[in-house]
Amino acid sequence: MDVRAALWSQVPVALLLFGQMAFGAGPAFDVASVKPSKSDGVVASNFTLGPGDRYIPNGGLFSATGLPLITYISFAYRMMGSDMQYLLPQLPGWVTTERFDIQARAEGNPGKSEMRLMMRALLAERFGLAVHNETREAPVLALVLVKPGKTGPQLRAHREEPPCPSDIMQPPVPTSDGFPLLCVGLLDVPPQVPGRRRVGARRTTLQFIAASLDGLEDLGRPVVDQTGLEGNFDFAIEWDAAPDSPGPSFQEALREQLGLKLEARKGPFEVIVLDHVQRPSVN
Repeated sequence: MDVRAALWSQVPVALLLFGQMAFGAGPAFDVASVKPSKSDGVVASNFTLGPGDRYIPNGGLFSATGLPLITYISFAYRMMGSDMQYLLPQLPGWVTTERFDIQARAEGNPGKSEMRLMMRALLAERFGLAVHNETREAPVLALVLVKPGKTGPQLRAHREEPPCPSDIMQPPVPTSDGFPLLCVGLLDVPPQVPGRRRVGARRTTLQFIAASLDGLEDLGRPVVDQTGLEGNFDFAIEWDAAPDSPGPSFQEALREQLGLKLEARKGPFEVIVLDHVQRPSVN
């Protein structure tokens, strides 16, 4: 398994929030412990660390075991598939291979976005992590509408009914029309045709959908939203990844179900650039 695949096996598929966060410039944990992992391959965290919003309120506790630093960075900066393509070559090898246990606590009951900011501060303090953003001209895939002003049947303006459950521990079951029930980011749901894969999201943006695509299919380039569609949407896409299968390929499903297509272009793309990282001060 390559590094990228290994990362995504630890960070659930489930907006890109980049920018340098200097230690002390924002929310921070009150106490934290960072130690080399002795978990013998056990990997765990007390809530999902993917880019979606699925979260278990936990009284300010962050607890993770057996994860490489790259997973903590990905969580802190809400990174998606294409972002990792640019960051990984900049990192020393130990960032993806050496594993760490982190236990940290903050007052109150912070949400997932606050946890991300506090993790940025922790990484800056303990690992000396410093990053910044740059906009670069690069080969990209532009996500555009197949027909101007018209979306496909599985991409629609967000509907408030049925309401999003507050119990985020509920399994990712679909609604009666095949969309995810929860509004917490990208989720796998049971396919309508056995043997296929079906994923979707509710109350999300086209920017999030574009950024998610490279994590679903190896597209070779970052995807940028150029649909011009604003606001929140619900979507679901189902495809057959098996070679020579009679079902739709990913890009066929993208066109037929969502009314979207990908066009190879060259354009501006925001990337995260590494300034510094070092092995941690542990305690």
